[in-house]
Amino acid sequence: MTQWSLEGFDLDAFVRETLAEDLGNGLPGGGHDVTSESVIPADARFSGVMDSRDPISVAGLPIAEAFFRALDPDMEIEILVAEGQSVPAGSDLMRLSGNARAMLTAERSALNTVQHLSGIATMVREYVDTMDNPDCTLLDTRKTIPGLRHLEKYAVRMGGGNNHRMGLWDAAMIKDNHVLVAGNVAEAVRRAREAGTETIICEVDRLDQIEPALEAGATRLLLDNMEPDTLREAVAMVAGRVPTEASGGINLQTIKAKAATGVDYVSVGRLTQSAPAADIGLDFTPL
Repeated sequence: MTQWSLEGFDLDAFVRETLAEDLGNGLPGGGHDVTSESVIPADARFSGVMDSRDPISVAGLPIAEAFFRALDPDMEIEILVAEGQSVPAGSDLMRLSGNARAMLTAERSALNTVQHLSGIATMVREYVDTMDNPDCTLLDTRKTIPGLRHLEKYAVRMGGGNNHRMGLWDAAMIKDNHVLVAGNVAEAVRRAREAGTETIICEVDRLDQIEPALEAGATRLLLDNMEPDTLREAVAMVAGRVPTEASGGINLQTIKAKAATGVDYVSVGRLTQSAPAADIGLDFTPL
């Protein structure tokens, strides 16, 4: 079995709960795959090949393996490509053979996971390639599906991007509503600093907010919805005192120009919020 783990993510629990949802555990009449049990003999065996119908960056194959092994621990599984690898259309990703009912019951959960995560990784790779700037790092955001954050942010890394903060706990991010309550940018940053927060990311949408934020102790500036000329001016004002991040209005048409302004990071919410599923299939053959 592939050795795979992800900090903060319980693979066994995820597999168990996902299969339980599909099987209807705890619901009247639930707890089994009625179609496979009624149509497929208990001792029937299948071989299968998971393949990609489009060019993709791969993410999630070890998780797919865990779904199949949860229902047939003796299933023979061979993962054919590495996580994060970019492959052409028609590439085989995984071969497996084992109990037919187990394969059919686990199929959708396994495919859903690989399609979703590979879709994210593929979009991230497209953004990184379009940005074409080794001096600027692509970041995700907290715009993730509830319960899937660790997996989706893992997929971002597999596509060549980096992660922004994981949640509300590992960095302060001062945005317009925090400033609204505090009164101004400087006061919001001051409060975060006096609370003992080490990482203080402060969003600014005007150039006149930059110096107050820096003087109050911001450790990074998020330059929100600024056009390239304004971003260049902002980067010049910061003059390397803290890292800078461009956010807002960044897509495949704008990312190259915004990354070229000298910012250290660009962050894009749609990487996890709107990535389409990769076209991946799984074909079975009776043994």
